[in-house]
Amino acid sequence: MFTDRVLSGMRPTGGLHLGHYHGVLKNWVELQHQFECLFFVADWHALTTHYDTPEVIEQHVWEMVIDWLAAGVDPAQATLFIQSRVPAHAELHLLLSMITPLGWLERVPTYKDQQEKLSEKDLDTYGFLGYPLLQSADIVIYRANRVPVGEDQAPHIEFTREIVRRFNHIFGKEAGFREKAELAIRKLGSRKSRVYRELRNRYQEHGDEEALATAKSLLDEQQNLSMGDRERLFGYLEGGGKVILSEPEAMLTPASRMPGLDGQKMSKSYNNTINLREDEASVVRKIRTMPTDPARIRRTDPGDPARCPLWQFHLIYSDAGTREWVQQGCTTAGIGCLECKQPVIDAILAEQRPMHERARMYEEDPTLVRNIIADGCERADKLAQETMRDVREAMGLSYF
Repeated sequence: MFTDRVLSGMRPTGGLHLGHYHGVLKNWVELQHQFECLFFVADWHALTTHYDTPEVIEQHVWEMVIDWLAAGVDPAQATLFIQSRVPAHAELHLLLSMITPLGWLERVPTYKDQQEKLSEKDLDTYGFLGYPLLQSADIVIYRANRVPVGEDQAPHIEFTREIVRRFNHIFGKEAGFREKAELAIRKLGSRKSRVYRELRNRYQEHGDEEALATAKSLLDEQQNLSMGDRERLFGYLEGGGKVILSEPEAMLTPASRMPGLDGQKMSKSYNNTINLREDEASVVRKIRTMPTDPARIRRTDPGDPARCPLWQFHLIYSDAGTREWVQQGCTTAGIGCLECKQPVIDAILAEQRPMHERARMYEEDPTLVRNIIADGCERADKLAQETMRDVREAMGLSYF
């Protein structure tokens, strides 16, 4: 039986490339054997930056899901679904927005960063400002406690944790909890009561972890509190009471080391990619024509692998013996660049061969993919509705 639930999603950007495989999909394939996993197509998230070209999303969705299946994501092991087919995501996003301070969204590090990177687009929209909150809804609606992210996305998980704490603080109180907690505060004495309230506010409003630690130390020092009052004040401090939404933990994943054909990061925007299901002839042509060490003008000129984009591929695909052969052969001009490229070509083609095989039946019969997604959406919706029943009840919305 699974004890942990993992959630991860990807925006539909069309066919995926080897950077996606080494950066995300290989990790998904491993996780599906260790945890209960839900992997979703984040099509609403795609609209936050591509609202003016919605016509491409549908085609991109199905291409991307086939790539997931080709990479080894197994619908018998994981739940695959489309975000917009589970409307409860939008409902929870709306309800969470009622308690989300505007300043919290404006302080998310990627907000200003993405506005600058995508300066050609008009991103002065609530959808773009609020996408971290939609991410939070995506996570907590399934009570996922593990979310695989890169370091740049870690602040989004911390933002989600703060939203969960705030929600539980406001809506998770047992009957009479607040009154009992307030009575316990008075037992601290006037000065310590004031300090406790100040520290609690700093933590509740701003997520100040130092204030939380100081407040806990203050309570630990009190000798005149009963065990019940002590536990009540600890719970009141952290927004205690009934836990409706659970806090997720970030599963930090290493950044993808997959380079592009030009030595930069592999990215469609750089036009330097090799697609997961690219045909063999195209892969061979791309590798054979990719640039190498500019010092090797002639076959007899020695080179330096450290200055060659191809070397980054050897670091991923070649064993120690092959890398030693490359080092020796390149620096002495003992091998030419085409010879050096052949082991990389062979390794990439070998990696892609099972992907082509797995993808073939889905390419030939698209209804298979749609059935997998339909089943996944049904399972995801059932889980989401369980959470939403608790949320609606806590917020006083279950009166009919």
